[in-house]
Amino acid sequence: MQIHTVPTPAALIEIDKLRDNCDQMLEHVHALGSRLRPHMKTLKSIEAARLAVDPRHGGIAVATLNEARHFFEGGFKDICCAVCLAPEKFEMAARLAEAGAQLSFFVDSVALAKAVVALGARLSLWIEIDCGEHRTGVEADDPALLEIAGVLREGGQTLMGVATHAGHSYACRSIEDIRSVAERERLLAVRAANRLRGGGFSIPHVSVGSTPTTVHAVCADGVTEFRAGVYMAGDLVQSVLGSLDLNRVAFSVLASIISMQRERHQIVVDAGGLALSKDRGTMATAHDYGYGLVTDLGGQAAFGDLIIADVHQEHGEIRNVPTHVFDQMEIGGKVRILPNHVCMTAAMYDRLHVVNTATQSVVDIWQKTNGWS
Repeated sequence: MQIHTVPTPAALIEIDKLRDNCDQMLEHVHALGSRLRPHMKTLKSIEAARLAVDPRHGGIAVATLNEARHFFEGGFKDICCAVCLAPEKFEMAARLAEAGAQLSFFVDSVALAKAVVALGARLSLWIEIDCGEHRTGVEADDPALLEIAGVLREGGQTLMGVATHAGHSYACRSIEDIRSVAERERLLAVRAANRLRGGGFSIPHVSVGSTPTTVHAVCADGVTEFRAGVYMAGDLVQSVLGSLDLNRVAFSVLASIISMQRERHQIVVDAGGLALSKDRGTMATAHDYGYGLVTDLGGQAAFGDLIIADVHQEHGEIRNVPTHVFDQMEIGGKVRILPNHVCMTAAMYDRLHVVNTATQSVVDIWQKTNGWS
């Protein structure tokens, strides 16, 4: 099957770029003296996980219990659900553990720890540390840190260690700033681990992560694993942040041209807010890509800085189109669109068309999972 014959909109993943991105991240993390736990919330694909998994580790991270079940059924055992779970989901987590999954998840409060214990099952937990994002997590110096650990130990739970996520690294506008966030992420996670160890708790693992901070980390002292996921597919935000070059973005949305209006300098494609997502992650950066960068079937920016300027549910509007671009396109013709935030965009698709861009052919189709439970 050739790319131009795929019904649109469709999710494409370039296999060579995906492999290279996975290999480069593994090489970087190993050079730091640590290990990688790839986060699969982006591609949600068994085949992608097999390419990304660290042979020195073997584990993966996920964002939902649906993903946990999907990857466990696909042969993965060490699965960290890297979020705080609602108590109503503890039973499902327990069932996966009883089935043989080495499943773990986050807690960040005494109340949540007590809710875990109240279930009466033996589960594996990480205490989440807030390293600056202020989303979830307990601060490294908070007295509650030791209390949480105490509740888990007294309740017979397994404490995996501490984990944190430097999501605020996405607000950085220089590599120096990202490196500063990465170092603070490391220091706070290690500080929390050492406080717990000083309190008599066994803390075997210290987990940190985000693609920007992992890519730009220069020190991993005290860190046993990095969790990152967007690096596999890449997107425009990662390119703007300097986490990977634009030519390494492996994911794109295939779209068809459904309208061409020369007098309005406008072209419309059949990929809108649902197919591309409405994430405007590059809007506040030095390079605003609108809702995505329009490329040719080879994934090249052959049309210059042509972007999706606006979206409706099923329409993507390309505005201010230069006259010569109309001569390169036709009704029914197809383009590829690089997304701002690949996690949001990929979530809309139930399969990935694996492509060889050199031959503009589809070499495989990978099924993926979606949903929460």
